[in-house]
Amino acid sequence: MNIQIFGTKKSADTRKAERFFKERGIRFQSVDLKEKGLSKGELQSVIQAMGGLEAVIDPECKDEDILALIRYIAEEDKFQKVLENQAVLKQPIVRNGKKATVGYQPDVWKNWE
Repeated sequence: MNIQIFGTKKSADTRKAERFFKERGIRFQSVDLKEKGLSKGELQSVIQAMGGLEAVIDPECKDEDILALIRYIAEEDKFQKVLENQAVLKQPIVRNGKKATVGYQPDVWKNWE
């Protein structure tokens, strides 16, 4: 298993996800979205695993201006805008190879073990 957890230190769900894997002795790589973020390929992989861009965007994001812009710009420009403004992503994003989840989903992670 090659687990990556993308989130921020302030996100309670990100901390819960890290605790979930620690308690089971599963090694993971933690990536702070504020410091590094997802690469273009990683974001594309997560979007593909989740079934679309809308599934990874947090509708309750604090940056309402960027969220509104992403909602109303042309479809072909949305991916790039999300890549540039990763604060609009739901947290945590947990990847295991080609599999991915968005948000706290321990029931799905149990099946990865």
